Amino acid sequence: MAKGYWVARVDVENEEAYAKYRSLNAVAFAKYGAKFIVRGGEYKLARGEGRKHNVVIEFKDEATARACYASPEYQEAIKHLSAAGKSDLIIIGGYEGPQPGE
Repeated sequence: MAKGYWVARVDVENEEAYAKYRSLNAVAFAKYGAKFIVRGGEYKLARGEGRKHNVVIEFKDEATARACYASPEYQEAIKHLSAAGKSDLIIIGGYEGPQPGE
């Protein structure tokens, strides 16, 4: 079964609200077995529009990724995200098909 992922991009404009969001989202992430693959850091914008902070979170499957988002724990955290700044989030399933060169 393919893993599930959250791909998030955030422009943090209010550090206090973002800190509150992060402290609360940790509860949901622990409950649903989230694993950070990318958590901020320097990046090169190759094209399009970027945001200052980029995150990729892995879950055991897409259903778990969706359940985490819908959970009461994460919904409590997300109340603080809009006050923190602009953000985008997609939830997507991983790919287990053929790879280039196979």
